[in-house]
Amino acid sequence: MVTVFDIIGHDAKRVRHPEKAHRPDTEVMRKPDWIRVKAPTSKGYAETRAIVKEHKLVTVCEEAGCPNIGECWDKKHATFMIMGEICTRACAFCNVATGKPNALDMAEPENVAKAVKEMGLSHVVITSVDRDDLEDGGAEHFEKVIWAIRAASPATTIEILTPDFLKKPGALERVVAAKPDVFNHNMETVPGNYLTVRPGARYFHSIRLLQRVKELDPTMFTKSGIMVGLGEERNEVLQLMDDLRTADVDFLTIGQYLQPTRKHHKVESFVTPDEFKSYETVAYSKGFLMVASSPLTRSSHHAGDDFARLRAAREKRFHEMHDDPRPDHRMTTRPDEQALPDRMITKGREKQCH
Repeated sequence: MVTVFDIIGHDAKRVRHPEKAHRPDTEVMRKPDWIRVKAPTSKGYAETRAIVKEHKLVTVCEEAGCPNIGECWDKKHATFMIMGEICTRACAFCNVATGKPNALDMAEPENVAKAVKEMGLSHVVITSVDRDDLEDGGAEHFEKVIWAIRAASPATTIEILTPDFLKKPGALERVVAAKPDVFNHNMETVPGNYLTVRPGARYFHSIRLLQRVKELDPTMFTKSGIMVGLGEERNEVLQLMDDLRTADVDFLTIGQYLQPTRKHHKVESFVTPDEFKSYETVAYSKGFLMVASSPLTRSSHHAGDDFARLRAAREKRFHEMHDDPRPDHRMTTRPDEQALPDRMITKGREKQCH
């Protein structure tokens, strides 16, 4: 739902983004033709919505105002957002409500698992709000949700899209130990934008978090995504790709930023489909196993199909590595082979990338 207010009673309203109320309105740019999507009206959409409401679940599809909700819900694909609908962060791009979160719902892991089973999902994506108020950032809750899904639907593969667990010692280790099939943590934007777009996060902490996942479990797929159209320069995007490859990230998603309301960060530009294709080509050349790059690409869009392709890509690269007689031919650089340097150049202006 893309809105400034939430309806909390018969006539009562709550400001959805109180921290943004002081900001001047910015013009919402008209979307180009290649970004237009149809309003969701299908039977499959209605059935998915009914299941979500029945189990009192929250989805990022609704809370973030995802443009792909009609397509995904029609196919009974949904990304469940756990630990409530109120975030402790206030990112300038995000439509999720900010404020003081409620206590965790102890029945949520079982309710999510029941919905996964009822929807017959072969692949599920679980994300969450940031919960800086919790001692472990919500790591134990992630663990319980993963375990509940494994018990209720053993054949379902699980992808998690996590917060950064900033200043939460041991939280990441706990989540990785629960053995999700894919660990996703989005970088969101280039480092030069963090102060204005993602002020509560730290760029190199997020890079290090992704690298640490591979150190804990080298077989676990890792994934990250960014938005473009926030004023970044091409060289900055290419440098970010290099940083992610240094952290041995397998899968990169790149999509167009869309401004939720006039109080959010404005769209600086609409990146053309040809430019997205160019980013995809460059990313593959840098060694990513999988790249999804288009105006409407989102982290969990087509996640199930992409997971199957990701596994196939790893298997193909594994066979190529073993079929190649060269002793220095490697499938990929593992964290134990190359650690992040103490200082990495973070701005495209400082280093020209090809």
